[in-house]
Amino acid sequence: MPISKEEKQEIIKKFGNNKDDTGSPEVQIAILTHRIRELTDHVKVHKKDNHTRRGLVQLVSKRKKLLKYLIRKKVDSYVNIIKELDIRG
Repeated sequence: MPISKEEKQEIIKKFGNNKDDTGSPEVQIAILTHRIRELTDHVKVHKKDNHTRRGLVQLVSKRKKLLKYLIRKKVDSYVNIIKELDIRG
């Protein structure tokens, strides 16, 4: 199930610089993390859904690349987002 507009706006408000900030790495990582958690629950229930599993792996890879970028550019922001989202860094 895709992320709702309200959930997305809440994430943008929490991690973005302003209400229209959807391009910053912090917001993108937060949105990807939300989608990853939803898909992880789906894959746990539907073990043979390999198409969703492939999409999940792609999302995790994309988030990993964004985290690598963030650690290169803004280390303090990287540490904050790792703590806020409770993900491994």
